[in-house]
Amino acid sequence: QVQVVESGGGLVQAGGSLRLSCAASGGTFGSYAMGWFRQAPGKEREFVAAIHWSGGGTNYADSVKGRFSISGVNAKNTVYLQMNSLKPEDTAVYYCAAQAYGSGSDDSSHYDHWGQGTQVTVSS
Repeated sequence: QVQVVESGGGLVQAGGSLRLSCAASGGTFGSYAMGWFRQAPGKEREFVAAIHWSGGGTNYADSVKGRFSISGVNAKNTVYLQMNSLKPEDTAVYYCAAQAYGSGSDDSSHYDHWGQGTQVTVSS
């Protein structure tokens, strides 16, 4: 049973940084892609970033390009989302998801396994 667990959320002032972690277990992840999504109150879940385990290719939403960086450590089955220059509009619950045999889609329906989410709050 594949499990995905996020950590690292919290409260930060605008302009600050946070690093989220996502640990995957229960599967063989060499052919997986891992994605980060977020959902703010009253809004739909939106794509943030994705990475493919084996090729290392990445994909970012326009709203976070140049500020967020996704990376992965294959040996640890862990993916990180480094978030810099945070803005109040980045406030949301951030979810990590695993996509089997995927390329890192920005469509949440393509992901097979989801974590419970971690809250990120950016104060102005």
